[in-house]
Amino acid sequence: MTTSTKETRATAKYVRISASKVRQLTTLIVGQSVPDAVTMLRFADKGAAEPLLKVLQSAAANAENNDGYDPDELVVARAWADEGPTMRRFMPRAQGRAYRIRKRTSHITVVVTPTEED
Repeated sequence: MTTSTKETRATAKYVRISASKVRQLTTLIVGQSVPDAVTMLRFADKGAAEPLLKVLQSAAANAENNDGYDPDELVVARAWADEGPTMRRFMPRAQGRAYRIRKRTSHITVVVTPTEED
């Protein structure tokens, strides 16, 4: 899986949103240009759009500052959300019982590459 172009990535770890909610949006932005993906995430009516947008902008900034690419000519090559550790809390219930509440976290990664124009 070697590519001739340089990949630039950004990762946000321990984001307090479940990975399944972030995955709904990662499928939308893969293959899109960075400006189009930013626009899609700005107008997405999901809570996961904000942390995913931050990671996407960070990946574009990494490509610009570290590798010298123009952010307007980048494409989202890959984006994924892995599950992070789950915080377990307990909610008191009737008759002395306790129900477990799982507060899920995720690790969000976005990889951008420059567009291939020959």
